[in-house]
Amino acid sequence: MLALARQEAPGAYSVRPLTPLSEASLLTNSPEDLSLGTELRAELATADRIDLLCAFVKWYGIRVLEDALRAAKDRGVPIRVITTTYMGATDRHALDRLVRDFGATVKVNYEIRSTRLHAKAWLFRRNTGFDTAYVGSSNLSRAALLDGLEWNVRLSSVATPAVLDKFEATFDAYWNDTAFETYDPDQHGARLDEALAQASGTGTGTDLKINLSGLEVRPFPHQRDMLERLTVERELRDRHRNLLVAATGTGKTVMAALDYRGLRKNFVGGQPRLLFVAHRKEILRQSLRTYREVLDDGSFGELLHGGQDPRDWNHVFASVQSLNVQRLEQLAPDHFDIIVIDEFHHATASTYRRVIEHFKPKELLGLTATPERMDGRNVQDEFFDGRIAAEMRLWEALENDLLCPFHYFGVPDGTDLTNLNWQKGSYTDQDLDKLYTGNHARARIAVKQIQDKVSNPGFMRALGFCVTKAHAHFMAGFFREVGFQAVALDSDSSSDARAQALADLRDGKLQVIFSVDLFNEGLDIPDVDTLLLLRPTNSATIFLQQLGRGLRRTETKPVLTVLDFIGQHRAEFRFEEQFRALTNLTRNRLVDHIEHDFPQLPSGCQIILEGKSKDFVLDNIRTQLGATVKTLIKEVKSYHTPLLADYLRESRRDIKELYKSDNSWTAVLRRAGFLEETAPPAEAALLKRVHAFLHVDDPERADAYQRLLQDDAPTYAEMSPLDQAYARMLFFNIWDNAGGFTSYQEGLESLRPLTAFRDELCQLLTYVMERTDHFPLSLSGRLSQVPLKVHSAYNRSEILAALGVARLGGQMPRSFAQGVQWVDKLQTDALLITLEKNEKDFSPTVRYKDYALSPTLFHWESQNATAVDSRTGKRYQHHEALGSEVLLFMRRYKNTDIGKSQPWMLLGPATYHTHTGSKPMAITWRLEHELPADVWTYSAAVTAS
Repeated sequence: MLALARQEAPGAYSVRPLTPLSEASLLTNSPEDLSLGTELRAELATADRIDLLCAFVKWYGIRVLEDALRAAKDRGVPIRVITTTYMGATDRHALDRLVRDFGATVKVNYEIRSTRLHAKAWLFRRNTGFDTAYVGSSNLSRAALLDGLEWNVRLSSVATPAVLDKFEATFDAYWNDTAFETYDPDQHGARLDEALAQASGTGTGTDLKINLSGLEVRPFPHQRDMLERLTVERELRDRHRNLLVAATGTGKTVMAALDYRGLRKNFVGGQPRLLFVAHRKEILRQSLRTYREVLDDGSFGELLHGGQDPRDWNHVFASVQSLNVQRLEQLAPDHFDIIVIDEFHHATASTYRRVIEHFKPKELLGLTATPERMDGRNVQDEFFDGRIAAEMRLWEALENDLLCPFHYFGVPDGTDLTNLNWQKGSYTDQDLDKLYTGNHARARIAVKQIQDKVSNPGFMRALGFCVTKAHAHFMAGFFREVGFQAVALDSDSSSDARAQALADLRDGKLQVIFSVDLFNEGLDIPDVDTLLLLRPTNSATIFLQQLGRGLRRTETKPVLTVLDFIGQHRAEFRFEEQFRALTNLTRNRLVDHIEHDFPQLPSGCQIILEGKSKDFVLDNIRTQLGATVKTLIKEVKSYHTPLLADYLRESRRDIKELYKSDNSWTAVLRRAGFLEETAPPAEAALLKRVHAFLHVDDPERADAYQRLLQDDAPTYAEMSPLDQAYARMLFFNIWDNAGGFTSYQEGLESLRPLTAFRDELCQLLTYVMERTDHFPLSLSGRLSQVPLKVHSAYNRSEILAALGVARLGGQMPRSFAQGVQWVDKLQTDALLITLEKNEKDFSPTVRYKDYALSPTLFHWESQNATAVDSRTGKRYQHHEALGSEVLLFMRRYKNTDIGKSQPWMLLGPATYHTHTGSKPMAITWRLEHELPADVWTYSAAVTAS
């Protein structure tokens, strides 16, 4: 057979890998081992597609493979190469040759601040299905391919199919990531030269993006997420005074500029007038430059600071000091349409308050890393009705390499808090002070942990968060006694003393500052590398603000060390909030991840619970998960409220806790004695369906459902076609098997006597709508009358009812089990995707069937029976020409934390992009709308940037 093959295609089969295509092996470049270069040449000769991922590419590495690469080009084999400017090691002329001589498509990551791509790997795809890959230590250099002591593992689609699937998914994710830019020698050669020079330390230091165009300034995923939540506040909830909270170093000013750019598009009457307020000249100048870059307008904005006066007064970047009483008197309250106030935690100061109270803009946006102030006043309570419109999700910033990675250690401190008083969701400071102040044993544990966990305690820059002033001073004194340079700061400390302490910490003269609620005000010490959490907090917001004090990236700080001292807590204390803030895990999955020592965290991060602290945390979270109806009844009686929202606010419980095990608010109220009338016979069964509305997250649907639940609701016949569609969605969401009714009106009419059920459902819809954070987008074209919104969540009953599949006398939602549905009336394919098909989160084989390749590309695997040339397969490929639509629905898991079926988010209309394979087909769809940032984060096979 080989002889025949060589005769038919002598060029392709003149060489072949000595390692059989079906086998895996280890190549070490030792004299008695196979040469990696020789094997790669043979692999290149027989591949139909070639992908290369390496940190750098060298001229001599290309030379080793040039004949094989040229032959691949002559056969029309596509070659894709991903590389970086890491350490300036890449040879530009090597990349030029890959593109010009061998027809390769090359993408480069120009990031020089940090490089996370150190992988070296080849993937060879073959139409026969015998794919191979090499993963190891060898970049594309002569030494790596021939004589270096390099180790590389050869993989095979026969021996290691799951690993090959993961390789391809990961490579494609990188390929579609905007951090990797296509390289054209003629267009980008000079830019690459400068990037390589800077990375090697020989560059001029020129800002590579000094001339950014508006198209180039795109938000990171965490920024897109926050901007979307700002839009939700304004457009869904009609709130136009908003606070944005994000850690220093995560681009708050860029977000504000992008927000202005977005508002400007929809503004009537030219550019909206802007006032940007800060307290330092350096901040103003940098902010002005950021706006100019984002808006692609080098003349945008004027400064008002230190004698500089604006000429036009349209877009003013002003120091707060310059906006004195006389200046404000010259400006009408409505002069500015948009006002942005940086470092908004200063807003309670008279200088800031004067500005806020004078102006009446259409939009007010506050920016801060720390809304909590040392004087105990929270700016969100004072200026924003207690709301934070958009707060940075920590894991998104960590995944995007914007923050320093952390090593969190939960350390048992030997304290017992189970007998302390519990008031308004927390312990009292007085009780904690008695427990901690003067507790020499606990202080010794803190010192011992520093000695164990910090590489050089003498050079540490640490902040210690304490309960009271006395506790802070006690800790500082104890640390001084054992040899540390330590001080305590509190609200009684003079401004000079504070400034000197912060300067000494920066300069290394102090190793630790202990304080109470002081580090949330005006602290910017990027070099802080250690945090001592010496007081318990079950507020995710405060926990993240404390963490944010040490998460600034610096060149000299490899990691932030966090020492959290954990005691045995009351059952009411909630560890889950801080760990969910760290990990983006649901409550049930959090338990699983704690048990497995947090195996899936952002790059460089670790969470380690030592000794009994792991048991304390697990027991606490399990107790919360295991809260019984009796527990809820006891709480409701103690809070004395029949209102669902009031109870959830006071108890700090997640609403899903109330609805597990088919429980309901009405059932709890009845057993607590708040509802005196006897329950109607049909009530108990219907209350078990209330949980099916927890996901409702678009106002139009929520409003329609609530109208249908009112005493004066119209009859089905009186409704508009759109309202009838919503009525069918409500009907089948309550009765997924039609409930024995012969008409929709009959079913809706049966709800009239069920006053408590209808009231609970309305309360629930109001509550969940206040917490939605995705902006719903309408469908267009032939689907414009379908009552579904892009980026909103729906369960199976609602989807089938909205598409007209579920109907009385026809298909029942309960009997629908497949993941695809062709809707002939709408000429639409509905694809229902579950990302994590295996409930075992740590299975290596389940992530690479359906996943996002980019915010606009989604990889989907069809049903096993779908062949390329089948009727369905052809429709998928040619749907645009045929005039049919494709709707993608996606959910992360099959079930929710309370054991119910998880709803699907409508990702929106999609168009066919490419496919591979048959039975099943692996299709890449192009989405009409970008994935929301948080959805992209968890649906991507991997994120590279």
